[in-house]
Amino acid sequence: MVYSHIQDVLLGKFKEGETVNLRGWVYLTRDLGNLYFLVLRDATGLLQTVIRKSNTEPELLEKIKQISQETAVSLNGKIKKDERAPGGYEIEINNLNILGLSRDYPLSKKSHGVEFLLNHRHLWLRSPRQRDILKIRESVTWYAREFFRREGFTEVHPPMLTPSMVEGGATLFELKYFDRNAYLTQSSQLYLEALIFSLEKVWCLAPSFRAEKSRTRRHLTEYWHLEAEEAFYSNEDNMKLQEKLVSYICKKVAEKNREELETFQVRPERLLKIKPPFKRMKYQEAIDKLQRKGFDVKYGDDFGADEEEALTKDMETPLFITNYPLEIKAFYMKEDPNNPGTALCADLLLPEGYGEVIGGSERETNYEVLVKRIEETGQPIENYKWYLDLRKYGSVQHSGFGLGLERLIMWLLKLSHIREAVPFPRTPSRIYP
Repeated sequence: MVYSHIQDVLLGKFKEGETVNLRGWVYLTRDLGNLYFLVLRDATGLLQTVIRKSNTEPELLEKIKQISQETAVSLNGKIKKDERAPGGYEIEINNLNILGLSRDYPLSKKSHGVEFLLNHRHLWLRSPRQRDILKIRESVTWYAREFFRREGFTEVHPPMLTPSMVEGGATLFELKYFDRNAYLTQSSQLYLEALIFSLEKVWCLAPSFRAEKSRTRRHLTEYWHLEAEEAFYSNEDNMKLQEKLVSYICKKVAEKNREELETFQVRPERLLKIKPPFKRMKYQEAIDKLQRKGFDVKYGDDFGADEEEALTKDMETPLFITNYPLEIKAFYMKEDPNNPGTALCADLLLPEGYGEVIGGSERETNYEVLVKRIEETGQPIENYKWYLDLRKYGSVQHSGFGLGLERLIMWLLKLSHIREAVPFPRTPSRIYP
């Protein structure tokens, strides 16, 4: 038997009166005397179906009595236009089969608390809202892949297990790797740097892990990290690439995902405003602005969620913060020769107070300088021997960045918390389910 999707019906691919075969899960049931309404859902949408009890065989009516929320069914029936029905169509059921019964489904139509929903995340994902988030997530990754291919990048797959840190020892998840210690990766950057010497421009999309006990609405301990590294790129080139990537994704989502955006009351025009060049502000200017706003910050302080929100809350387009003090940034960042003591780096902050989504920099290429920086971290230099080799054998100017996928999706859809942007969120207090 050939089955169609609900979306095929809603898009008018069948004529009124035509019989169609559908399968999915029961989203809602209503018993109104002689009429029994059953709202069916599948991966493409919701569709109202109806049974007229007076014209229905007793055997089918017995099946209907067994059906409750999330029962899996297959059915066939005639298509009928009805402006009162969601989507403008409904199905008059001829026959129905129960594929899998559902009893006492815990997620009723009433309101549930956040912890209850997270404990039942495996079921919460069935809701239309969560489905649309997952669809946007898939679309964003597709558009990113499309962008990088157009820009001449090669997708690569670095390891998730590493012998050394990238960002800082305090945020490492340590584990036993046979007879030695290893870590879950904080970033694929160091491996991407190795790969540019054969492929020049590379990117990856992979999990990264940060053992941060941050409990803000923007932090996860496991998140998906879109990272790129480019040979012969300056920090300026790097920022221009980031502008193009983010604006490309926004444009494609605005054009291709209008139906999902409606779920979150996001107007496509909001995303179509995101065009290069993005505004830029030096770290010192940001400190000055925050002090004028009453923040107790001084030069050398890093920015947290509150500071980033204050810098961008009234903006409609992203903002680059450049030239952070070298001492508060990672060991691999190159010093700006025109602004000594600062790094050739940039953090991209999303507008409307959503904060940092990208961190990027030009990389230090001087062997001796890099050795000194690594020693200052307290890490064994032998763990980085392979990385230092990259500076000994044909090193070139290069830059790169990392984008937090969930943070981008959170902003795109105006989500109140990042945990909705990933199917199964991992936070300091949650690893179930």
